[in-house]
Amino acid sequence: MAPKKPEEPERKPLIGRVGTNLKVGIVGLPNVGKSTFFNILTKSQAAAENFPFCTIDPNENKVPVPDVRFDYLCEYYKPASKVPAFLNVVDIAGLVKGASEGQGLGNAFLSHIKACDALLHMCRAFEDGDVTHIEGEVDPIRDLEIISEELRLKDQEFLLTNLEKLERVVGRGGDKKMKPEYDCLLKIKHVLFEDKHHLRFADWSATEIEILNKYMFITVKPALYLVNLSEKDYIRKKKWLPKLKEWIDKNDPGAMIIPFSGVLENKLSEMDEAERKAFLEENKITSALEKIIVQGYKALQLQYFFTSGPDEVKAWTIQ
Repeated sequence: MAPKKPEEPERKPLIGRVGTNLKVGIVGLPNVGKSTFFNILTKSQAAAENFPFCTIDPNENKVPVPDVRFDYLCEYYKPASKVPAFLNVVDIAGLVKGASEGQGLGNAFLSHIKACDALLHMCRAFEDGDVTHIEGEVDPIRDLEIISEELRLKDQEFLLTNLEKLERVVGRGGDKKMKPEYDCLLKIKHVLFEDKHHLRFADWSATEIEILNKYMFITVKPALYLVNLSEKDYIRKKKWLPKLKEWIDKNDPGAMIIPFSGVLENKLSEMDEAERKAFLEENKITSALEKIIVQGYKALQLQYFFTSGPDEVKAWTIQ
């Protein structure tokens, strides 16, 4: 008798929107360096002023994804057209404590987050007397806790609205077809209210993932953590990073933390190539921008392949 083939694990659908035109949003409290970072990243000139809610409508831009293989193909073929892969980046207005209840830009801000597919959580770990902090003092761990809590509270509010509608249909109307969806929303309620966790940390079946994707909750979105340091602290990589790593390991296990310095990246962007290379070598550091772009692209669960020739070298994005 032939041995039984081992059962294949259940192939679960991806959590999130299906497609290749996905966006990563930069979120954080006001005055943590989001718009300055966005300007450097996209070489655009979105307003970057020292006051809360400088960015009201989210700025959006495309950033080429760096890849030495693409550069090699372009150098080899010298094509008439070069089309790299792109990361769509959105700069979202600063979140404040109480945003889920309408404080600051409130619901408009949270709807902008909902339109993104992954999040870059930016926190401020630099002191600067000329740049005010909305909470009075610099404490990146407190800031991350505020952001995390506001997103969870917004999902709670959104859930209760939809759960109430389904209760009328299933409980009073006796619609058995909607019962699995209703049960899934009850499980979501337990995760958000009882466990007080973000939804991406719970275990979901394939059917439940389909329901999650229908509602597009904020806390299912994958996240990266960007720590904006002073130039001095970025070179040393000491202050705040161990404590932040400890917080992220506890609250978002497996998530990536990327230190960078907005001040340093701005300085590097104004140097010519030779000066930039010499500065980086002298200080034994690298720019963090390439890593942020590449990891942001991966967080969207995107990848690409190349077609190449003398007419065109192109990266084709797939999910």
